[in-house]
Amino acid sequence: MSKVQYNADSITVLEGLEAVRKRPGMYIGGVGTKGLNHLIYEIVDNSVDEHLAGFCSNIWVFLENDGSCTVRDDGRGIPVEMHKKGMTAERVVLSTLHAGGKFDHESYKTSGGLHGVGSSVVNALSKQLEIKICRGGFIHRDAYRQGVPVVELEDGLLPKVGKTKETGTEINFTPDDEIFEKTRFKADWLKSRLHETAYLNPSLAIHYENRRAGEEESITYHEPEGIGAYVKELNKGKTPVHDVVYVKGAADQVEVEIALQFVDAFEENVLGFCNNIFTQEGGSHLVGFKTRFTAMVNSYARELGILKEKDTNFTGADTRNGMTAVVAVKHPDPIFEGQTKTKLASADGAKAVNTVAGDELQRYFDRNLEVLKGIIGCAEKSAKIRKAEEKAKTNMLTKSKFSFDSNGKLANCESRDASKCEIFIVEGDSAGGSAKSARNRQYQAILPIRGKILNVEKASMDKVLANAEIKTMINSFGCGFSEGYGNDFDITKLRYDKIILMTDADVDGSHIDTLLLTFLYRFMPELITDGHVYIAMPPLFKVIPKKGSEEYLYDEKELERYRKTHKGDFTLQRYKGLGEMDADQLWETTLDPERRVLKQVEIEDGRLASEITQMLMGSEVGPRRQFIYDHADEAEIDA
Repeated sequence: MSKVQYNADSITVLEGLEAVRKRPGMYIGGVGTKGLNHLIYEIVDNSVDEHLAGFCSNIWVFLENDGSCTVRDDGRGIPVEMHKKGMTAERVVLSTLHAGGKFDHESYKTSGGLHGVGSSVVNALSKQLEIKICRGGFIHRDAYRQGVPVVELEDGLLPKVGKTKETGTEINFTPDDEIFEKTRFKADWLKSRLHETAYLNPSLAIHYENRRAGEEESITYHEPEGIGAYVKELNKGKTPVHDVVYVKGAADQVEVEIALQFVDAFEENVLGFCNNIFTQEGGSHLVGFKTRFTAMVNSYARELGILKEKDTNFTGADTRNGMTAVVAVKHPDPIFEGQTKTKLASADGAKAVNTVAGDELQRYFDRNLEVLKGIIGCAEKSAKIRKAEEKAKTNMLTKSKFSFDSNGKLANCESRDASKCEIFIVEGDSAGGSAKSARNRQYQAILPIRGKILNVEKASMDKVLANAEIKTMINSFGCGFSEGYGNDFDITKLRYDKIILMTDADVDGSHIDTLLLTFLYRFMPELITDGHVYIAMPPLFKVIPKKGSEEYLYDEKELERYRKTHKGDFTLQRYKGLGEMDADQLWETTLDPERRVLKQVEIEDGRLASEITQMLMGSEVGPRRQFIYDHADEAEIDA
């Protein structure tokens, strides 16, 4: 536990709070649901930092019925004394960008909210924020509206509204609907993040409660077995090859924890964390782990005679197929790419993990030879399958790589400037014909597909590569693909800036979208993470009033609103499919960049996305049935 005094002098100011409301995406990654939930994560991360410093054992998170969120902890409480900047320290923290106790490594040794912008950005993007601080025997209160304080100070300090023996900070905030597209927090994402945090902090209890009407729920997340239990949870329902391996150590002031387990399935699931933050895009710590693990497995395989002198080494993918692992580091001064901290860039992170993995895993394997042999066995199986599938893949590409339009379906665009080009994947020849007539040939390509493509979550690689529709998409996009055993994917070769799924506005269309997204997510995930994948939103209805102008309506809700607000008779036309629209209608509703509506596909939580894809699209029926049962009331039934 840190013995350094935590007071007003601990708060360091780098610069004032400016332009957050004008450019929120710079700080929280966007103004959609992903950015909205990020507000909660920023406040929770501050409380977790108090736990890491040794002063907080419990965190409470409440989704309130009025749409706000409350986060409370039993830490020391934000300092309330006068700061040298001339205002109370709490207001420095809540209203000044890059202000906090995390820059000098004394008040906090490690921190997730290291940039010092979390609280102030949440404040700036909230319609209202209220804070209660229990510190020094008193309860202090402050309040803000859109980042501006509205409480009158007493002699320059926060008013005391009561006495208490407790310590800690409570923040309640309501996201600003002038900033965010939606202001309803996503409960499932939040629960996943809180549970994840509990796994990473075995002595911390996180109490979650949803108080929203119709969603009432209360859960306490406490995982004393830490990341070892996390790996077990990730492998739930799978057949393990061995018990969970857990090691820890430190190098160059970087603390490292690693838990791993192989299962009897050819997939890789390696998650990285730095200072409790999930690094969705990986980074140096995972590079260090993967590099050392691959070298170690190859070294042991040769030492045991499993790899002969003439044999080539196992690839990195070979050594990790079947692996589920969590690599968590605590770094005193990490460097991230971007404020949302999705990728660790610190070079010493790779070095530290490489050192600890090498020393501690080698010590473990020397004492547990059967576990080691089981892991090498997984690499052997992977290498055999990889070589067979590389051969099949080569044959497939040899037959079609010289034909950009391999089976005559693709109607390509004239431009070769990928930044301006877009490709529409269209269901059916009829809709494809309309789309080809309606498009702007200069920069819009049309690729019709026939019905529902193969479900790649259930199919073997040879069946995937033999599927005509999938081969056509791979050839059309031009950037190759990656999956499990190898990786020839190169996003710089992508021929289109936008890949737009354009299917009918009905249940069958949604199913086709799901199958296409499953393929893209499993074989070309960078297309999604880099923002190239969209879903077109064709209208479901056209209303033709006796008086007034025609309108397109995109769903049942819009039709219901139209019926309530429109006076007089009108004719209703329902589009059962895109093929029912003529070229002009398809252009003005779905293809015209000036008028069309597109949904961009994003991934908020990579781990959760992978789990849900496997559950909904995989072979296991039980979990899927339960999911449908649990979420039946959320379904939108096509009329």
